[in-house]
Amino acid sequence: MDLTKNFIKSKRPCAAGFRWFLRTHQDGGDYQPLLDALVRDGRIDDACWLLTQFGPSDAVLAVDAIDASAVVFAGSLEVRGHIEVDTVIRAGRSISAGGGIRAGAAIVAGEDIKAEGSIRVAGSLEAGGHVRAGWGIEVDAVLRCEGDLRCGWDLHCGGALSVAGNAQVGKDLVAGDAAYCGKTLRAGGVIVCADTLQAGHGIEAGATIACRRHLEAGWGIRACGDIVAEGAIKSGESLHSEGEIRAGEAYGIYAGLIVAIDAWEASAQVRARSRPARLLSGHWVAPDAPC
Repeated sequence: MDLTKNFIKSKRPCAAGFRWFLRTHQDGGDYQPLLDALVRDGRIDDACWLLTQFGPSDAVLAVDAIDASAVVFAGSLEVRGHIEVDTVIRAGRSISAGGGIRAGAAIVAGEDIKAEGSIRVAGSLEAGGHVRAGWGIEVDAVLRCEGDLRCGWDLHCGGALSVAGNAQVGKDLVAGDAAYCGKTLRAGGVIVCADTLQAGHGIEAGATIACRRHLEAGWGIRACGDIVAEGAIKSGESLHSEGEIRAGEAYGIYAGLIVAIDAWEASAQVRARSRPARLLSGHWVAPDAPC
């Protein structure tokens, strides 16, 4: 794609960025070489702006490893080893690494992000598709995934966590803000959220589920530890805990919100070590089997 002066101008670039273009590419330039030139000159924001304006390409960059200050590529990155970047990794399509992926500011892909090792970013992570990590995922700011998310170890997110599909975490999940999962959320260890925790389908943890505000699942909630919230606890179907189930002092616990009342005994059971206070809907039964 050849980007001419008039074509760039029609997208209303910032004054400084357009002056740079006129100074360095008076006669225009091809798409990816122009992105590369912006990155070389330290104009990372301008490169990301250009990619946003003109969208992804079908190009593929296949290399053994990447060690750079920044990477902005319009197509897909296929790296056999590690990706180590000081600031931003951005791809118009997918990012794939046979090792780990590390960035100092942001990791953004229009499609999938996959790493055989860990994913670590001292900023935000955004994927227009799935996110996969063979090891752990650590994101200091916001994590947004428009597909499914899966990691073999822990998931630590310092900001808001949003997964449109299913989320499966091998060990602990810790979110420093609100956490939303469009389908089912599963973790092998604890699930800890500093705000509201919500899933469109079910929530399941191999240990405790705890959140600082409301806890809500469209289907059921199951934990092999406590289920604790400082706000309300709501489940469309059953609530099962091997420990206690406890809502905030001014809030209730609701099970069976999508189940007919005459079917609560079968499909809206509430099980815990002891009957929860302020259990306002659902069928209470004493536990008779481990998780």
